[in-house]
Amino acid sequence: MLQVLGVVVPLGLAGAVSPVMLTEQTVLLSGPDGRRVAGGYAAGAALTLLVFTSILVVFGRAIPLPEEPHLDASLDLVLGALLLALAVVLRLRRPRERKPHAPPRELGPGAALAFGVASMATNITTLALVIPAAKEIAASDLGVASRAVLVIALVGLASTPAWSPVALTEVAPGPAERALRAFADLIKRRGRLLTVVCLVAFGALLALRGIIRLVSL
Repeated sequence: MLQVLGVVVPLGLAGAVSPVMLTEQTVLLSGPDGRRVAGGYAAGAALTLLVFTSILVVFGRAIPLPEEPHLDASLDLVLGALLLALAVVLRLRRPRERKPHAPPRELGPGAALAFGVASMATNITTLALVIPAAKEIAASDLGVASRAVLVIALVGLASTPAWSPVALTEVAPGPAERALRAFADLIKRRGRLLTVVCLVAFGALLALRGIIRLVSL
């Protein structure tokens, strides 16, 4: 399990670098009935990621693998190449990033939940980083309970920008607001670079692991 955690935790943390979701959540928290609305948004985002990750894990476990070692190495190579390609696209593309959606002024918890679903479903970078982590969970020989724990850990880490502002505001409203503003500014300035670095690092590691496995077969 520790070996799988070594992949899941860093990929989950890398997937949490989402300036768009953090900005959207900050806007919702500052609006009317902010905590309830932001809670609905967080639930929608986390639920979407949970469904997406669970489908990947279940689908990966359900497919019979006649040549499992070869296929596993090939998947590493393909996923690594895709992450590297995404890093190149983000690096070369002008900073015309996906802007935060502007939520309506009057947004109830139900509409906020749908807003969170839409935001996570269009968060391509986070979803891309979750895929290799889910593949690692699916390929492990762990039991159902252990895989479920890993899925929840991955979802919790990758959806941090959605739920952490709500949790911090509940614990310490004043300091949390100042800390979130400073963190949002940092992510806004450096978030793109951090995302590219994470994609390159994990893409290169997966590709290298795939190549080593293929050569050693």
